[in-house]
Amino acid sequence: MVGYAFMGAAHSQGWRTAGRVFDLPLTPRLAAVCGRDGQAVRAAADRLGWAAAETDWRALIARDDVDLVDICTPGDSHAEIAVAALEAGKHVLCEKPLANSVEEAETMTAAAEQAAARGQLAMTGFNYRRVPAIALARRMVDEGRVGTLRHVRVTYLQDWLVDPAFPLTWRLQKPYAGSGALGDLGAHAVDLAQFLVGEPLAGVSALTETFVRERPLLDGASSGLSAAGGGAGGLGRVTVDDAALFTGRFASGALASFEATRFATGRKNALRVELNGERGSLAFDLERLNELYFHDHTEPGDSAGFRRILVTEPQHPYLEAWWPPGHGLGYEHTFVHQARDLVHAIAEKTAPAPSFADGLQVQRVLAAVEESAAKNSVYTAVPAPVPA
Repeated sequence: MVGYAFMGAAHSQGWRTAGRVFDLPLTPRLAAVCGRDGQAVRAAADRLGWAAAETDWRALIARDDVDLVDICTPGDSHAEIAVAALEAGKHVLCEKPLANSVEEAETMTAAAEQAAARGQLAMTGFNYRRVPAIALARRMVDEGRVGTLRHVRVTYLQDWLVDPAFPLTWRLQKPYAGSGALGDLGAHAVDLAQFLVGEPLAGVSALTETFVRERPLLDGASSGLSAAGGGAGGLGRVTVDDAALFTGRFASGALASFEATRFATGRKNALRVELNGERGSLAFDLERLNELYFHDHTEPGDSAGFRRILVTEPQHPYLEAWWPPGHGLGYEHTFVHQARDLVHAIAEKTAPAPSFADGLQVQRVLAAVEESAAKNSVYTAVPAPVPA
């Protein structure tokens, strides 16, 4: 694994746990973790359960005991590491968004397609697909429970940047992050919408805004979504968006709306999805991630309405391996499920999902959003995926 901070810790949890919960065809072994600070990465290796530590990702890739490389770094390094790992004969899991640009994502996808012919697999880490309630929603859509879709509504709201004294971390600098709330949160929103609908977005019309344009320079290291600033270092310019608001259209005619912001005061991790179709509706809120709401519009009007499905039954996706009904799961379990699915794909030699091509499609949507916002919200087409 390359990177050991917020996402590195989450992915490590997934790799450590998957084989202890699910009956896997292969056993994950945490061979080595990589980071630039030797002392810090060795401490992370001990804390997160990795057998060894490296300070050069090239040395990590060259190790004979590494079969899969898990990339948990900022987006500016995704392409270089992923392509090198695939060319070295390794499987690759890469955190979202896949890259910082469409061009980088195209390069990664081409490398993944070439590697697939040699037996190497590549997957993009959109972990929210692995929430059991989301997986159940996809199953219900596939079963026709909501009928022809008319509306898709996704909001992803956080508030950790509201304080203007929050320092200028890498997430607020375009060369490292690629974009702000759009790539960090909007990528998840776009992927979930396309995943649940089962088709790509055809075009978007967008607004973006940066509310706080200068922030204190970082004092020391940041951790997760927390950091310290405000010392004598002065201010630095924020070069990414704080919020993105956009509408979209699917090729089928369904309409979509999206909001991604890190300035929604009081909202901590509020990823909300609602689908409205001719036969019914589905609604989900990540802050209540063991619940899915379903309205069956074919029922008589005097008794119809949204009802809560507690997604903890063994018949629900992923739940056969966990706790008795009513004993809920949490955020970290999505990474366990992600590791499970990738291990099965490797063992069974099947294409994992979401693929790098799926990550590229999301990147094209994000690029169209930025283009539309720069052109005063003009409707901007999203290039259609090229058939495999």
